[in-house]
Order: sequence, then C-alpha cells, then structure tokens
Amino acid sequence: MFNDVAYAMGGLPGGIGAGGLGSFLPLILMFVVFYFLLIWPQQKKAKAHRAVLSNLKKGDEAVTSGGLYGTITGITDTVVTLEIAEKVRIKVARSSIAGVMKTPT
Repeated sequence: MFNDVAYAMGGLPGGIGAGGLGSFLPLILMFVVFYFLLIWPQQKKAKAHRAVLSNLKKGDEAVTSGGLYGTITGITDTVVTLEIAEKVRIKVARSSIAGVMKTPT
C-alpha cells in the first residue's frame, strides 16, 4: 500500500535535469513578447525624440513638454530660448522640447 504512494509522488524520469530548454521556453517567450511590446517601441520613440532635438534651429515653431508654444530665437547645447509672445522670451532646457510644429508652406 505504501509503495503505491511512493511511486505516485516520484519525480519525472531522468531526475531534476529533465526538460532542459523546454522548462525555460515560457520564460524566453515572455521576454520576447515584452521586448516587442514594450522595449522596442520605447527605443524607437526615444531615437525619434533625439533626432528632433538635434535638428532644432532658429525660427522653428516648438512646443515644450509643459505645453508652451513658441518660436525658437536662440539655441545652445543645453538651452533653447523661445519667444512665446511679442518681446516675451523664456529659456527652457533643450530636453524639455517635446516637438516641432509643422508650418504650412
């Protein structure tokens, strides 16, 4: 009677190492799904934002991450001067520029 219970609780044939790559397959698949759903799109978005920041120039219509719209009147490596109204200029960090507005030509 007790022998039946012992056999029923026994492990898989081959001991602990059985399964090999098959036991890690769900973990690998989850990493692949997370990469394509979360990491890759975020990297693309960051790369596009870096491209926008590197192509800033005087006269561009820009919007800050705080929602201020203005025209770029001065630019350095770290600071952008925006004219938000006539003779009203503010300095913001270059990294806080969220995007450049397309002006119709």
